[in-house]
Amino acid sequence: MTRKIDHNRLGQLRQGQGEIANHIIDEFAAGRLSRRDFIRRGTVVGISVPLLGSILAACGSSGTSSAPSGGSTTAAGQAGAVIKAGIVTPTSAINPVTVADQGGLDMLGQTGEYLCLSTQTLTLKPVLATSWAPNSKADVWTFKIRQGVKFHNGQALTADDVVYTYQLQTNPSGKSNALSAFGGVLAPSGVKKVDDFTVQFTLLAPNGNFPYLTSSDNYNMIILPKGYDPAKWESTFIGTGPFKLGSYTPKSGATFTRNEAYWGTKALPSQTQFTFYDTQNPMVLGLTGGTIDVVGQFAVSGAEELLTGSYNIIKLKSSAHRQLSMRNDQAPFTDPRVRQAIALTLNRPQIVQALFKGYADVGNDSPFAPVFPSTNTTVPQRTQNISKAKSLLSAAGHGSGFSTQLVTENFVEIPQYAQIIAQSAAQIGVKINLKVESSSQYYGKATFGNSDWLDATMSLVDYGHRGVPNVFLTSPLETYNAKTGTGTWNAAHFANPQYDKLVAQYIATSDLSTQRNLAGQIETLLLNQTPIVFGYFYNYLTATAQGVTGVYPTAVGHLFLYNAAKS
Repeated sequence: MTRKIDHNRLGQLRQGQGEIANHIIDEFAAGRLSRRDFIRRGTVVGISVPLLGSILAACGSSGTSSAPSGGSTTAAGQAGAVIKAGIVTPTSAINPVTVADQGGLDMLGQTGEYLCLSTQTLTLKPVLATSWAPNSKADVWTFKIRQGVKFHNGQALTADDVVYTYQLQTNPSGKSNALSAFGGVLAPSGVKKVDDFTVQFTLLAPNGNFPYLTSSDNYNMIILPKGYDPAKWESTFIGTGPFKLGSYTPKSGATFTRNEAYWGTKALPSQTQFTFYDTQNPMVLGLTGGTIDVVGQFAVSGAEELLTGSYNIIKLKSSAHRQLSMRNDQAPFTDPRVRQAIALTLNRPQIVQALFKGYADVGNDSPFAPVFPSTNTTVPQRTQNISKAKSLLSAAGHGSGFSTQLVTENFVEIPQYAQIIAQSAAQIGVKINLKVESSSQYYGKATFGNSDWLDATMSLVDYGHRGVPNVFLTSPLETYNAKTGTGTWNAAHFANPQYDKLVAQYIATSDLSTQRNLAGQIETLLLNQTPIVFGYFYNYLTATAQGVTGVYPTAVGHLFLYNAAKS
């Protein structure tokens, strides 16, 4: 269909936009970007929602229904309810610097806020930043900070707090979990205050998706008051958000009360109550028995009762997945043929059906999930091939098979997936002994030498959703460098200079077609090397009782309840 473009109006709208933003506008006007991709890329480079709508209208596309979704859903019930939610137990102290698990990140997001929100549709919504824009190379990004915001202790939010938070979290010697995203991207010296409400980020290299690293996707990055000791955060939960801490009891639960001095629209619930669960079954029983209103996340296996139509199900297409890492520096996995052989034993469609009843997408052994617009879908899908697996194993000198150990965690469907992996490998004579640990034992200190996750010969770990693949491409797969902070989650101990080069090129570009071209090269390289098996990308599922509305989960694991109500 040919669109009628109002070039005069479009020219006016382009004025004041940077080079990268105007390139994205040109790509859409020329028909090389879909409306959905235009909206998504536009929010990344800081084009405001009203301006996006105006550009869509000028290009002959309806602007009214095209604006990215906000961070909430419409609530039909009355304000003032007490909302009771069940989530997985945080594995360690709630410290914004060190949190690395779903329960912990969910707690951070109850009272803390990010510069922007990564929404359910992969767009970005301003929160503590009102706008942002890159320079022409996308290696300098300037963020405007919202005025009139106060922390829960009454202190006003300024650029000083943002600078403090980002310098703290990007310090390579500070052991921040956010280094998984910032390693090789941003150093403390690159974070500068321009004025009281403007912060400039000068990156170590161009990064076309940098705002995602300032969003809720990078879940450690709630803004802290300048000088605040993050180790004390669990006692205060100090933030700028719509809820304030009522009480927090490790391993048990937490309560939060409405922040009457909140800078934005006040939360609907008067209080929220969180109960922590170590396993899924009692959490599901809590919902079916009426003791909780919301299950933050559930896996289909073991929770089939929730899919009967008696409960509200929020289903999010996501990039959430599991990574089966094989130590590239330890025999027999030093040979890529051995790693390929393991990958070829898996019947992926069957796994998706067995574990998720179809609520998942098949993976192709790279981080490029189907939900990402930049994923190159022309790369052939790896399928089960037992004869080829046996042939590869024999060529690698293991015709009689071998024995090894797989270490993983007791978290939703992961133990069942581990059993499937072991049963599949047995078809080619490989005996995999399973060791299933508690999440806290499995993660350890989440550093090399102190973590079964990062140190085991074979390791199966959960990865939450991200709106772009950057973190998946860098932290678990880039060559480890303690000085720069790259490869901090490289459980496979993978080191490939060609891979590092391609990823740097992918990250640097803002152009979607270039991203897809580079993605294809990365996907092909990873199929050949197979340091990690990406078997599936599952839908993120949240359940609520009938009559509960306004619950807003994100696929990375947040559960936002500020618009929740009961009818």
